[in-house]
Amino acid sequence: MRRIVLIAGLLLVMPAAKAQEDPWIAYGKALVENNCASCHAVGLTDESAHEEAPALRTLMERYPIDALEESFVEGISTGHPDMPEFIATPEQIAAIIDYIGSLARQ
Repeated sequence: MRRIVLIAGLLLVMPAAKAQEDPWIAYGKALVENNCASCHAVGLTDESAHEEAPALRTLMERYPIDALEESFVEGISTGHPDMPEFIATPEQIAAIIDYIGSLARQ
């Protein structure tokens, strides 16, 4: 019985650990840390430095993932009043969206 509980516990932890080790997710995380972290909270528990900049972990609660992707594709120029224009390649956008999605799964 103890073995079954241990295996079940490991299976619950593995998806979160896998997301943290995924190079694609790490790429998305690096992009948001370099481009967004000066205003936005980019992790699971940090607070946004700018009071009008939502934590990235909450974006999927506020906007459908398709809307987020479309905003990134068009170039986000207004998020909070002093937000700089953000332009990314399709590959970068996909990595950022996947990273934001990984936050929701953790």
